[in-house]
Amino acid sequence: MDLGIAGKRALVTASSKGLGRGCAEALAEAGVELVLNARGAEALEATAQAIRDAHGVAVTAVAADIVTPEGRARVLEAAGQVDILVTNAGGPPPGPWSDWSREDFIAALDANMLTPVALMQAMLPGMMEAGWGRVVNITSQSVKAPIPVLGLSNSARAGLTGFVAGTARQVAPHGVTINNLLPGIHDTDRAAALDGGVVKSEGISVEEARARRAATIPARRYGTAEEFGRTCAFLCSLHAGFIVGQNVLLDGGAINATL
Repeated sequence: MDLGIAGKRALVTASSKGLGRGCAEALAEAGVELVLNARGAEALEATAQAIRDAHGVAVTAVAADIVTPEGRARVLEAAGQVDILVTNAGGPPPGPWSDWSREDFIAALDANMLTPVALMQAMLPGMMEAGWGRVVNITSQSVKAPIPVLGLSNSARAGLTGFVAGTARQVAPHGVTINNLLPGIHDTDRAAALDGGVVKSEGISVEEARARRAATIPARRYGTAEEFGRTCAFLCSLHAGFIVGQNVLLDGGAINATL
């Protein structure tokens, strides 16, 4: 399917690997020029070059911490106005509710709520003026069903979801859509870290931890960054203009809910 977005320009944060890279790859495959961001310069430039070589699109790589005001300013200056914004950031660490301090919650909010909000505030006016734009926020399946050990993530991502719910309806008349993608377990570093926590706490092998988690998913496997990225690219396409303010689960059926 021709997504109709060749020649558009996209900013994808936390895109040197994992789900962010999957989104960047799929957008590049559709002919979109990219501005990629991550903290690690070496991995980021390797990803940027791989995408250039594979898809022949222009890729600008900006190594910076998008969560800090200084890093965000650098990324926004390099990006200029874009047509497509994909926000992504690593999730806060797991743990029991009794261990979290006020500072822990502020750090989670900064990374997983306030940074995406700031990026949207920077890009939405230009999109509205142009009469077209796409925003996709990568959040979590915990928005639909909270995960007990991920209370910091549950809280921050729920806040972002509330912001999007109201804002998406305000910008939609201008041809701009905002939607959220809610990943379940995908075969990324984040999944490896969560599985590593189970290995440590229960004294089992990595293989057993993965098998246990996969058994809880009706699809009986972890998702892939490639399939996640292509879903993101569709939400950014010309064909998705009537999808507004939605929370799209990609979890292999793990959340057992009718709605």
